[in-house]
Amino acid sequence: MKKLVILLALVATLAAGAGYLAGHHEQAPVVAAEQPTRKVLYWYDPMVPEQRFDKPGKSPFMDMDLMPRYADDAPEETGVAVSARQQQNLGMTTAQAQMRSLAPAFSAYATVTTDERSIQIVPAPASGVVESLYVRAPQQWVKAGEPLARLWIPEWTAAQQEYLAVRQLGDAALTQAARARLALQFMPDAIVRELERSGKPQTRLTLRAGRGGYVVKLDVREGARVEATQPLFELASLDPVWLVVDYAPGEMQTLNVGSEVIATAESFPGEAFHGRVSELLPQLETTTRTLKARIVLDNPQQRLKPGMFLTVTLPESAARPPVLAVPEEAVIDTGTQTRVLLATGEGHFRAVNVTTGIASGGWTPILSGVKAGDSVVTSGQFLIDSEASLRSALPPSTVEAPPVAAPAMEHQHDHNHAMHGGEVMP
Repeated sequence: MKKLVILLALVATLAAGAGYLAGHHEQAPVVAAEQPTRKVLYWYDPMVPEQRFDKPGKSPFMDMDLMPRYADDAPEETGVAVSARQQQNLGMTTAQAQMRSLAPAFSAYATVTTDERSIQIVPAPASGVVESLYVRAPQQWVKAGEPLARLWIPEWTAAQQEYLAVRQLGDAALTQAARARLALQFMPDAIVRELERSGKPQTRLTLRAGRGGYVVKLDVREGARVEATQPLFELASLDPVWLVVDYAPGEMQTLNVGSEVIATAESFPGEAFHGRVSELLPQLETTTRTLKARIVLDNPQQRLKPGMFLTVTLPESAARPPVLAVPEEAVIDTGTQTRVLLATGEGHFRAVNVTTGIASGGWTPILSGVKAGDSVVTSGQFLIDSEASLRSALPPSTVEAPPVAAPAMEHQHDHNHAMHGGEVMP
């Protein structure tokens, strides 16, 4: 019995000692491992990454906090990494660079003017007096053969009487010589034939329009005295007409002599007028810094009038041989550089400089920088390009490390996207 009591006391003592040790162990403080402090190089606004600040605070550009740039945030060789979730939040889309036949993108306003090659001057054949004037105002429309004015030319009298006298002699050679002298005085054949028929001097001449058109100039009035070869009328036709187009010097390769063009006018909706480039005028307009092209346009119904404005474009048949092109929205023009953002796979993107041609139909030709089949970002690329530009500006001594994503800030507006640690946060 005594041994049993001693054994129970020993067990109780051991249990108490174990409880003390356990309690002492639980009460011992846990020493956490110290986290290394990350060195901040500067603070920046993701929307204006080139502007740096030496301390945190609110961005002066956007309603958002400045983001820190840490020394251990180094760029990956493949560029910027963006997770699939963040790509979806940004609405990022890509397209492939491909070979396409691009029609030259050309659209310009043109002014209808008179075809100056069609202008006809009607002069006075000899000195005389305007007896009657049938066209009394400029811009008046006349038909071919319509009378313009009647002249009295008294100086023809002596020459015609001499011709009649020689003709009565019956000498063919003398008669032919006398008739030739009448022609030298610009006497029309119709007047000479009437002279021969009537045997009386013909001193009155009716001037007629040689072709249909309108009167550009009217330089005479009824009763006025006119001199030989003095211009009395200027007539112009409206078929064809000229279109004078102003275009930028950068579009010189788009227009060529002989290029077919299509002209449309608001006055004739749904109707197109076809013409060809006649001349590329050599002089640069100093006020507008533009060049001019002259287009000959058929106008059989004469509906196009001088002074009207038309829109000139090139037809789709003017497409050039296939060239490598990307969607126009994929190109980022910084003013000093032109680049696109390549999708290199697995959420990585890389900005590359490119040389571009003249955009057309929503596509931009790429002369160098990418190859056919490369995927380029067409939406959301500006934020990623800003991040790529920011990372490329880091000092060369910066230790490279994988990008670290920063947590999203709840108080930021949904439309402000912050980029941090190589990932674009919504």
